[in-house]
Amino acid sequence: MLAPKAFLDALSGHASRLFNGETPVPRSEFETQFKALLQSGFSKLDLVSREEFDSQMAVLARTRARLEALEAKMAELEEKASGTEKAE
Repeated sequence: MLAPKAFLDALSGHASRLFNGETPVPRSEFETQFKALLQSGFSKLDLVSREEFDSQMAVLARTRARLEALEAKMAELEEKASGTEKAE
């Protein structure tokens, strides 16, 4: 995984070569090459889509709610168990 600074430096270098090359690059070709460069760089940064992020946040929220419910149930059962032990 590239550090953000290294990624930006590499991106800057590639863009500079495209702009300042020996022969001018047509705009459409530049856009194609630049898009490929960005996709390559982003794939090295281990990014996730917003959709995947939101999906994982929903899973986390459900898991957290379930954990809190189980903790409450456990506390209730422990309280009942300690009450039963005292009664005996």
